[in-house]
Amino acid sequence: MHSARKPSTVGEEHMEQYLGRKVSAVGCVELLRPFTLLAPIIVSLCIMVASYVYNGQTDDLSMLLWTTLLPASITMALLNAASNALNQATDVVSDSLSKPYRPIPKGIISPWAATCVSFILYFIAILLSTVVHQVFTIFVSIIAVFSVTYSLPPRMKDKLFINQLWIALPRGLLGILASWSVFGNPFHIVPLTIGMIAMLFLIGGSVTKDIMDSEADKKAGTRTLVNIYGTRTAAFIAFPFMFFPFTMIPLLIQEGVLEGYFFWLTLLIIPSYLIFHFMIRDHTKSRMLENTSAWSLMYITYFLFAFGFSLLTVFGSLAG
Repeated sequence: MHSARKPSTVGEEHMEQYLGRKVSAVGCVELLRPFTLLAPIIVSLCIMVASYVYNGQTDDLSMLLWTTLLPASITMALLNAASNALNQATDVVSDSLSKPYRPIPKGIISPWAATCVSFILYFIAILLSTVVHQVFTIFVSIIAVFSVTYSLPPRMKDKLFINQLWIALPRGLLGILASWSVFGNPFHIVPLTIGMIAMLFLIGGSVTKDIMDSEADKKAGTRTLVNIYGTRTAAFIAFPFMFFPFTMIPLLIQEGVLEGYFFWLTLLIIPSYLIFHFMIRDHTKSRMLENTSAWSLMYITYFLFAFGFSLLTVFGSLAG
């Protein structure tokens, strides 16, 4: 049996220490899952721009980019990063089975270190939110509570049906209300309606994340629609939540709840149907995106929803 090789020179020892720190840094980046941070950044920026235009703000938007828009959007991204880190710190059993390449199963980062990183990020997010204003900070704090209780006791992630709501409510409704509050009244009918549509979509869409983890979640004691009812039945349960909120938009326009230019958001029924189709037919896993085609398309659809809402608000408000 060969003993572990020792560095032969001081320079080599320093190099190994450097590489060790570098690996840890890479592990931290993997822990935060950068791709998923695009959603809160893009969605929050889109909603904030829509709020700015809809509410007739006249301040220089280029100046607000540095003093308000970026701090607010970075805050939302930090919340998501903190949630990613905490979720991995508490999902060691399931991740070791379904995602052994993640930094904790690989031994690059310990669960305790990941938990510390998570709560540091939560603290920075709440602190940074105070740069915007108090209402925004309140929303950020509420979202953080949902995020923490999803992974830690009472650990809503393990509770069937509730786990879908615990993702959709903060990332859909509360996230949109928080972003709208930056320049407007978050309890106005428009952000409330758009937030409800987003929440309903995510109740269904977030089921996609459980397809690849079905067996691992079951062994870890996490009850999801997929591992209780099977992927096909879970897809049929999720489909109405993804599809019908967009079909309701014409009725909401007719009732005067939304302006007519939001009709184009109804077209999102097309990718919503495709998500449903992929949930049933395509379970191919992308290593880069760490999940299925249905999950990737769900994220893209949510991007399109936020971007479309913002674009229609800007052009509709200026035309009006």
